[in-house]
Amino acid sequence: MSRIVLVKHAPGAPGLRWLGLGPKLKPRRGLLKLQRLLNKHAFWAKGRSTREIRKMLAGSQVVISLWRGKRMVGFGRATTDGIYRAVLWDIVVAGDLQGRGLGRKVVEKLLDTAEISEVEKIYLMTTKSFEFYEQLGFSSEKNQKLMSIKISEEI
Repeated sequence: MSRIVLVKHAPGAPGLRWLGLGPKLKPRRGLLKLQRLLNKHAFWAKGRSTREIRKMLAGSQVVISLWRGKRMVGFGRATTDGIYRAVLWDIVVAGDLQGRGLGRKVVEKLLDTAEISEVEKIYLMTTKSFEFYEQLGFSSEKNQKLMSIKISEEI
């Protein structure tokens, strides 16, 4: 297996967002590769347009991507106020590479960044990966309930 490279992008990921940059700031069509990764391996993120992904990245203080050669094989991001709360979003690893510790690397790097390493509480939402996140120290919130409201069909 070729080497996996972890990239911590600048806040808002401008290089990935506008130039498609990957490892060593080389053009890799990263935005389209992220879109493909999400479409293929993240059931909750299928169908996001490149415009929507750009906006999502712009609002993310921490963005991590994993690359195997020219292929993006993993991704994760976080939003935070920098002191009280942070939320991890869109943690995904290509299906053929799951079970090799890559998701753990993404989460650990997100948790280790200066932007969120000292916040009081870090949240995430998961549908199918509860056991994975438990292994990393996350636990269910007993006194909280996830609530949502859908504002519009279009972004």
